[in-house]
Amino acid sequence: MADYESSQQVIPKETALQALNTIIQLHFEKTLEKKRAVDLQKKELWKLFQLFFIFLALIFIAQVESPRLQCRHCWVPITFLSLAHLIFYVSVAQTLRCINGFKYQRRCHKLTLGLATERLRQMKMRLSGGGGEECDGDEFEIHYQEPPESYFGKFKRNWAFHFGFLILIYGFMVSSSVVILCF
Repeated sequence: MADYESSQQVIPKETALQALNTIIQLHFEKTLEKKRAVDLQKKELWKLFQLFFIFLALIFIAQVESPRLQCRHCWVPITFLSLAHLIFYVSVAQTLRCINGFKYQRRCHKLTLGLATERLRQMKMRLSGGGGEECDGDEFEIHYQEPPESYFGKFKRNWAFHFGFLILIYGFMVSSSVVILCF
């Protein structure tokens, strides 16, 4: 077993090139798959926003058009608004979590694809320059790449932006309900 580990594995150039091309194709397909998944989740998020704003508009119109609602009844629309916001926040959080996960996976595949493409380019240049017919086994071994820790800051900013926007909408709807019904 020790003799096997210490000996260097020699691989024909066609096999090495084919292995790198397979790695490149796999990570390219995975990158496209993750992009489609992100796009699908974004469409889902927009549908959630549209339904939520339609609900908010209906509550707002009901408050404006109802002559029987008075200040002592303002807790009813505020309760509906609070429940709607809570449900919406959970839905948005789940959707953003999926989007961020797909984006992270896509970034990993793109980094791995870039590394594999660079190795293939280097190998082709070396082989075309008369470098021989065989390659070392370690030359085309490509490990899955992950982005640096700073990459997560992008997701945190995105979440903070959405959360701030939703809190602003909630504050506006509660205050407008109180103003419409009490003044």
